[in-house]
Amino acid sequence: MTIQMQSKIKDAGLLTRLPIYNIMKTEHIIPLLLLVGCCAVSAQTNSDTNGITHAKTTRPKIYDESADGSKQIADALATATKEHKHVLLQFGANWCGWCHKLHKLFETDKNIAEALKSDYVVVMIDVNKGHNNDTDTKYGHPMRFGLPALVVLNADGKQLVTQDTGKLEEGDHHSPDKVMIFLKDWAPKQKL
Repeated sequence: MTIQMQSKIKDAGLLTRLPIYNIMKTEHIIPLLLLVGCCAVSAQTNSDTNGITHAKTTRPKIYDESADGSKQIADALATATKEHKHVLLQFGANWCGWCHKLHKLFETDKNIAEALKSDYVVVMIDVNKGHNNDTDTKYGHPMRFGLPALVVLNADGKQLVTQDTGKLEEGDHHSPDKVMIFLKDWAPKQKL
């Protein structure tokens, strides 16, 4: 459309009655493009967070979802008796981010890994969707503190302590110092 034709149509008042005219004014084009761009980004972000178009990173399965907690504990107690150790129960689930953080700390912090190896038999008790509910009940519902929850048993199976791991946290992670203090406090006492 030529400028002369636009001018005649505008003078006749026809163009201003069309909704597209107001949208097409130059001062409206840039904000309109920004709005469309923001909507597109928002739609992409929402689909990403909903897992629709974004492939979620899968965490390793640190808990055996089919394991019988009672049997795991019985086996750990037999080992603890032979090796003069305590048993550390870590109640949690594979979907639990804090469970993965604590497990990673147990594996990657040299001092913590050594303390666990020398003083404890670690048992990962899966409690996803009510699994091992009887084990949770037997040890006084440690999950009431949230996940992960820790319980220390002596080699005879006596429950020594239940730990709310929230008290071992520091910001967005578990404090290695707080975890070490906990492990040292509940390690088997050396016989002289």
